Amino acid sequence: MATLGLSKVFILDKYFTELQKFWETEKKLQDASSSNEAVHLQQRLRSLSTELVTLRNRLHVSQPGSSGKPDKGPSPGAPAVPPRTSLAHGPGHTLTASALVHQQQHGPGHAANHLMPAELEPAKRHCSIPDDGMVSCVTALGGVRSPTSGLLTDVKSAKGTHHHHHHQQQQQQQQQQQQQHQQQHQQQQQHQHKQQQQQRAPVQGKAAIGAQQSVVGSLNSAALDDLIHLPGPLTEDAVLKCLQARFCAKHYHTNVGPILVCLNPYTNVGNPLTLTSTRAVPLTPHLNRVVQEAVRQQSETGYPQAIILSGTSGSGKTYASMLLLRQLFDVAGGGPETDAFKHLAAAFTVLRSLGSAKTATNSESSRIGHFIEVQVTDGALYRTKIHCYFLDQTRVIRPLPDEKNYHIFYQMLAGLSHDERVRLNLEGYNLKNLRYLQHGDTRQDEAEDAVRFQNWKVCLGVLGIPFLDVVRVLAAVLILGNVGFTDGPGVEVGVIGENELASVASLLGVTPSALLRGLTSRTHNARGQLVKSVCDANMSNMTRDSLAKALYCRTVATIVRRANSLKRLGSTLGTLSSDSNESVHNQAEVASQHASTIGSSAGGTGSRSMTALNNAVRHATDGFIGILDMFGFEDPKPSQLEHLCINLCAETMQHFYNTHIFKSSIESCRDEGIRCDVEVDYVDNVPCIDLISSLRTGLLSMLDVECSIRGTAESYVSKVKVQHKQNPRLFEPRTVDCRSFGIQHFAGRVTYDASDFLDTNKDVVPDDLVAVFYKHTCNFGFATHLFGSELKALYASDTVPRGVSFRISPTSHTDLLNGDEPISTLTQDFHTRLDNLLRTLVHARPHFVRCVRSNASETLLQFDRNVAMRQIRSLQVLETVNLMAGGYPHRMRFKAFNARYRLIAPFKQLRRSEEQAIEDTRLILQNAQQVKSNFNASTSWALGKRHIFLSEGIRQQLEHLRSEIRRRAATDIQASWRGWRIRRRWTLRRSKMGMASVLGQKHAQPSAGTILGTGAGSGGGIGPGAGTGAGLGVGVGVGVATTGTLQRGLVGVRPRPQPIAGTPPPDPSEKCADPKMIQQTCTLFGLDLERPPPVPPSRSYTVTGNTKLGYPQTRVMKTPFPEEGEGEVVLLKGETVLVIGASQRRGHLLVEHNNTTLHVPYQFMELKPCNINV
Repeated sequence: MATLGLSKVFILDKYFTELQKFWETEKKLQDASSSNEAVHLQQRLRSLSTELVTLRNRLHVSQPGSSGKPDKGPSPGAPAVPPRTSLAHGPGHTLTASALVHQQQHGPGHAANHLMPAELEPAKRHCSIPDDGMVSCVTALGGVRSPTSGLLTDVKSAKGTHHHHHHQQQQQQQQQQQQQHQQQHQQQQQHQHKQQQQQRAPVQGKAAIGAQQSVVGSLNSAALDDLIHLPGPLTEDAVLKCLQARFCAKHYHTNVGPILVCLNPYTNVGNPLTLTSTRAVPLTPHLNRVVQEAVRQQSETGYPQAIILSGTSGSGKTYASMLLLRQLFDVAGGGPETDAFKHLAAAFTVLRSLGSAKTATNSESSRIGHFIEVQVTDGALYRTKIHCYFLDQTRVIRPLPDEKNYHIFYQMLAGLSHDERVRLNLEGYNLKNLRYLQHGDTRQDEAEDAVRFQNWKVCLGVLGIPFLDVVRVLAAVLILGNVGFTDGPGVEVGVIGENELASVASLLGVTPSALLRGLTSRTHNARGQLVKSVCDANMSNMTRDSLAKALYCRTVATIVRRANSLKRLGSTLGTLSSDSNESVHNQAEVASQHASTIGSSAGGTGSRSMTALNNAVRHATDGFIGILDMFGFEDPKPSQLEHLCINLCAETMQHFYNTHIFKSSIESCRDEGIRCDVEVDYVDNVPCIDLISSLRTGLLSMLDVECSIRGTAESYVSKVKVQHKQNPRLFEPRTVDCRSFGIQHFAGRVTYDASDFLDTNKDVVPDDLVAVFYKHTCNFGFATHLFGSELKALYASDTVPRGVSFRISPTSHTDLLNGDEPISTLTQDFHTRLDNLLRTLVHARPHFVRCVRSNASETLLQFDRNVAMRQIRSLQVLETVNLMAGGYPHRMRFKAFNARYRLIAPFKQLRRSEEQAIEDTRLILQNAQQVKSNFNASTSWALGKRHIFLSEGIRQQLEHLRSEIRRRAATDIQASWRGWRIRRRWTLRRSKMGMASVLGQKHAQPSAGTILGTGAGSGGGIGPGAGTGAGLGVGVGVGVATTGTLQRGLVGVRPRPQPIAGTPPPDPSEKCADPKMIQQTCTLFGLDLERPPPVPPSRSYTVTGNTKLGYPQTRVMKTPFPEEGEGEVVLLKGETVLVIGASQRRGHLLVEHNNTTLHVPYQFMELKPCNINV
């Protein structure tokens, strides 16, 4: 990268290096395999073109006789790169240099005059970069060298001298050509620059704060926690280098404005990824800010919030979601000691074992998608609900090569005791002789699996789920795989493993004959006549596998329902997932705007109606904060129907991101006549989604049709290829197979094997098998419960079985049957649930967390540039940086903007009327622009018809100013209150001192007939005394501690009890309470006037927030005890004390101090913060 201090030799060297990169990228563009890759290569060409122009201009500055002023920008006609005639461009991929310059002027890298990132400063991390692009970060004393550090090679070396002579000859030729270009277009460039400034002025007004920015060219990339502040042309390489530098410095979280990018360093490989297992992980400020922002916006606006995690499989989404959920409980849920948190932690421990498995690329792959819905009211959490999306049910019976079945099977075999194995008929079984486990990866860490199984067992107890019920079903699933069927010589099929069949029947509470009959016989309805037939071996084996999948899926669904019922906390309010709220959501669609669009339109009637609509949405949604951890993109070999649905989910989440971040911003600017300098060219993946899920011609719809006509995999694939032969997203795999096809996804190409598409999509289990678990013939209530809805529908008629089929996995439809077939297929049900999820997200304010895996092998602290680059491209991180750094990603209504940021402008200058809201907005921004910004991001803004459009830079500056003003105001208020409090206490103390002084003077000069008495109190008091001598004497009792010895012969008088310190003297004019009123009050509350009211028994615990804490407790003194002026101070402020229980005195606690028990008011102490383990 060009630097101002480099000599002409190094500038030329860099120029030809960048030129070579340009030609190589141009060649790659011809071989681009996807539109996504082509767009990224075009952007790469633009950035390289800008860099070459910058180097050329710097070369002109360093020439003798030059004006010393660099060109302000390339002219439209000046070629940024010399034409290369040796490359033959195709008509579809031709990209001339002049076209690149023209696109660059309006593209993401518009700021061509910015400096590129400087060299990384020495740090405590050392990055070794081999030729394959892999970076391994290890602790070292050396520094971090940037890939650009080669520019600083010693010129005196032999290699440098050789390059010096070589480039001097080329320099003369280049200088002649460049001087001609400069002279021809210098005037044209200046004229064009003036026109751009004139065109930009009406849009931004006086808000062109970017001119006041200070360029931070020497900023350390590792310390740059927001990519919008990245100096220089924003290129893919610059973003990757910054992420790599932060990764080596152990900074794994980087912001792109409000969006968070998380790199997975694989420091917790083997972690089960539950709330309990991640409790020792320190929370990063970046994740904390995401949660704080979600809670703040929910409390201020009432709108639901959704934290959406996305990324490829193994990128750390589940790990980040657990940290976010734990932080959410710390902020709004009372912490990890609450019952709600313990139940949720137990639920995730159970579900992680049931829903996680090892895949080829991820040892802790989540095969169940989660949407955690946390209900929050008035900043307090009161209910959580887990929505699960289970897809990968084929893994139960047939895991892919080099992959594993679900974790719970391995953990159960390692953790069961001998007696439990005998009871579950698992004695003698292991990974090698269980058919459902032996074909996958059989490596196992038995010690770790045994520990996890014991934790899983405990968590089942926390949820109130009988352990034996669940493991009986799981053991039955494992043993069922060893039951096989073969075609015999007669009608009946032969059974392989009769002992295993008996064991399964015993575990499920049915007879072996009934189970065999359900697996091998089928009832058909032929024109109203029921016909029973015997299945062949293939059909019987398929029925066996269907039963295994049904038992497992329904067990998981039952546990999820149980976990959600425990966390209802008696609330009768609906959630977003309930049907009662959907009508409100549909009516409130207008009110659900872009994430940064806050507030209502100006005007009386419109404002009132919008407010009512917003209130309806707020009450319907009831303020939830959701955390979405859905499936990530994956490309296993072979890819099946479940993987197609998983990748469709990933495509849908990417489309939601594109719509919310890019499309919404671009369309809003277009609708309100705002011209943005940066045109973000993002890749829209709608064609891929339409290819898969279109209503009539989509792959899933065609699959449903093929299932209904009982077609084959070959016919289905043939029809797909004919229907979509012109679709560029569908491609022919390299290996010609009539049952496979390929799809170009947003994250890469995937080849799908459709051999099992039809059977997987049908997802049926016959009623002959379901009827076996009827309560009259099955003595295992849990197994009957798993098929409860189906048995209810089946036995609604007198004829059982009658030739109908049910779904293997529980369906979301209320009706189970459509004639003799299930109401929906697997893909239909998944698509319905995905649409419902999107409907929920549309009405929420999203917060995006983009997760990136650092390498493909889960190696600790290794950064693979190629792996990271592919994910950055698919997640469109560069496009997001360009939009946030130079576009208008945020918009707000004028009224809402003024309400939030009006404290930035002088109070007297604001008009505070809806008619002049635009003037107030402009005044606020003009005051904000007077503050010099310290970063490189654009701080522009534009006034639209209904909204104020803000760049991310000006939004951050406004938030910073607002927070700083509020902080200073809070400090002033606190200082004023503290001063008032001290002055008030000083007035009372001064009055006491004056009273003591008067009493002292009277004691020094006693009158005749007055005798002295002594008081035992700490203050002075006047009381009656007994005198000797003539007449009646009045005694004055003085209780000053500094008085002398007692007068001999004088009779001491006992003083009155002293009032509590700080209590004002009684008002003699104050009237006593009405006795009749006292009598009525006591009668109302059932109190006896003759005796004091009963004191409630002291509790053996205290309640802080939602947390119940027992004794003993560690607390910290907030004020000295006793207070000043009440005797010798025993406990000092800030001292740690031990509270051993509640005192009998009202409002006091028992404190043990120096083997002495003290009664201390509870308000004198506060709980000491400590680490509480769950």
